[in-house]
Amino acid sequence: MPRLGRDPAVSGPVVRGFVGGGFSLDGGVYPALLLTPERADSWEAPPLAELTVEHVAPLLALEPPPEFILLGTGATTVFPPRGLIAELEARGIGLEPMDSRAAARTWSMLRGEERWIAAAIMPLG
Repeated sequence: MPRLGRDPAVSGPVVRGFVGGGFSLDGGVYPALLLTPERADSWEAPPLAELTVEHVAPLLALEPPPEFILLGTGATTVFPPRGLIAELEARGIGLEPMDSRAAARTWSMLRGEERWIAAAIMPLG
């Protein structure tokens, strides 16, 4: 299993690697995740074309709001719905789409820098 680095001084969830088409975290493997600096939740991700702010509501409840949201779009990078981007921008929150493996690696790196971010990571397959 590929390892994603972790600074033991950083609190909160860290994706440890990729296993069998999912993401290894806290001893479990999850096909999709919602991540905040405080918690990780398994996620029933909708098809990307149907993704709305309601699907990422737990991330928007973070106080203070996240600097931005990493969006893992699956096996490849795909542009998310414009409506989602517009609604997040109206709230002052940016959206950074990338493939889900890159989003998991970026999450770990930015949390190592103690950045106040959130992530919605869609299934790889």
